[in-house]
Amino acid sequence: MTQSSDPRFALREMIYGVVVSQMISVAARLGVADLIRDGPKPIEELAAATGVQPEPLYRVLRALASDGVFELLEGKRFGLTPMAEGLRSDAPKSLRSMAIYYGSPYIWQSYGALIDALRTGETALDLALGESLFEYLARHPEDNAAFNRYMVERQAVQHPAIAAAYDFGGARLVVDVGGGSGALLAAILTANPRLRGVLFDRPQVVAAAAGVLDAAGVGDRCSVEGGSFFDAVPPNGDVYLLSQVIHDWNDEQAVQILGNCRKVMPSESRILVAETVLPAGNEPSIAKRVDVVMLVVAGGRERTPDEFAALFRSAGFELTNVIGTASGDSLVEGVPV
Repeated sequence: MTQSSDPRFALREMIYGVVVSQMISVAARLGVADLIRDGPKPIEELAAATGVQPEPLYRVLRALASDGVFELLEGKRFGLTPMAEGLRSDAPKSLRSMAIYYGSPYIWQSYGALIDALRTGETALDLALGESLFEYLARHPEDNAAFNRYMVERQAVQHPAIAAAYDFGGARLVVDVGGGSGALLAAILTANPRLRGVLFDRPQVVAAAAGVLDAAGVGDRCSVEGGSFFDAVPPNGDVYLLSQVIHDWNDEQAVQILGNCRKVMPSESRILVAETVLPAGNEPSIAKRVDVVMLVVAGGRERTPDEFAALFRSAGFELTNVIGTASGDSLVEGVPV
């Protein structure tokens, strides 16, 4: 049996993934891709610019170059590759903030508690840190800033994809439930000039939303309301949008949120859940890894189409469509019954 055909070698590569992930995170944190955006540089110059020792930095970048991240050139110089372009802070669809976030010590500590989460049913991060993610971030401004940069990086890809993937024709009013700063709603209103919107989230979350909406040029077509979606949501929307909301909660809580939307929706309205959707069976999917991320960090879960259909039925909806987007997320559509 050759190395390439022996499944143990593929398994070994997966095990070594922990090493690769941390090396990428370190390179991202040091800003190596930014330093060589204008051309290759020698290891001594890179080490001096990043405040680290040349020899160990060379070893890390050499290993990454062997996997296609950076290119090792004559004279111990390193240059960009197409893969390394994704670590530039100014790159379209940059992954630099994602790499930094996943290499953060508190995230690694949380994955170390995965087996404890399996034994207890609790969230691994809560077990590892003794508090929830947002409680931790509230006490650690540097990690909170890194987390927020990662969210902005993700949204820069997700929001245009969601706005482009769904036909809002015939709708007059979109209610974005749990819409955060309003960036997604701004993208949708920009793409649909005849549409109006309501942004709804906790009062402290939407406090700065007016600036985001005005900067996008849609503030005059959008109102902002504060409250809890566990209590009630604004009435009379044509489309109720919940982006990256339902996966944060267990089934009972998810049904409560969806049910509160159902209570105030006209019969011809639509519910639209924007999330990662799990394929069935053994089909490879990044969504299945994202589901474990939720298990470790947030305590939520991703769901299959059948699981979404069951949630929808319990809340008074019928699932009518699952629409893929260019970002890899899906739009799960339902109508009241």
